[in-house]
Amino acid sequence: MESLKKYMPYLCILGAGTSWGFMGLFSKIILAGGYSSFTVVLIRNFGALLVLTTLFLIFDRSVFKIQLKHLPIFAFTGIISVYLFGICYFTGIKYHSAAVASVLLYTAPGFVILGSRFVWKVPITKKRLLALLMTVFGCICISGALAGEFSTTGLGFALGIGSAVTYASYSVVSPFALKHYPSMTCTYYTFVFAGLASLLTLLDVEEMQGIISEPKMLFSGIAFVFLSTVIPYILYTRGLSKVDPGKASIMVSVEPVVAAIAGALFLAEPITLMVALGIAFVLAAVVILK
Repeated sequence: MESLKKYMPYLCILGAGTSWGFMGLFSKIILAGGYSSFTVVLIRNFGALLVLTTLFLIFDRSVFKIQLKHLPIFAFTGIISVYLFGICYFTGIKYHSAAVASVLLYTAPGFVILGSRFVWKVPITKKRLLALLMTVFGCICISGALAGEFSTTGLGFALGIGSAVTYASYSVVSPFALKHYPSMTCTYYTFVFAGLASLLTLLDVEEMQGIISEPKMLFSGIAFVFLSTVIPYILYTRGLSKVDPGKASIMVSVEPVVAAIAGALFLAEPITLMVALGIAFVLAAVVILK
């Protein structure tokens, strides 16, 4: 039992990465239906807020108790780390391939390691740098960028790096809130800000009516919210309360591994030798960090 408790934070982080690995699957279905990237972000963020509010009203209302002086922390994680991440990532796909978007996004662990060094004084060890390099190389292999033309526009590159920086900021800033509150409270108030910001700025009533009226889109949206948003953020934030941000950000990079496997199972996307090599590198990086 003690052994399981010791490894539970790591299992939570790996579970989060696994759940996030399905994000591409569900978002691709919605985007392929002709809906905008802004609608995808709205579904993700406001949908998560509705689900979390309902769950905590029923099971644990203590989550709602916070001090007003800590609201700026949640405003940052909600608006910068979640809302702006979604805008950058899903809009960036318009300007370059999903492979390029994936490669740019998975520079995020590097930003987390640097941010953690300056903010939390976490040392940059040789083992951590090796794991980072293995992860980035593995993600490049999985993305397929080495097999094709790696091209983007200036705006596309800026959005891709923006997605990495905003994605990384959650790991660096959340520990400020985790010093005062349980992980569930931190997750909830992050989505209060992300969900309301999305509702106020991204709502397209006609597109949302279309999502609700099409069973395939509605199912994809619900799965997107539960499996690829609510569950991973709860798991990751819980793991982050016990694991330093740099290590957590590298371990959660199992996400593209799961995405590749999900693509093969549900979208008939082939797992080539290069993809298999990338999977091996990412998993090896996770193993050396344990």
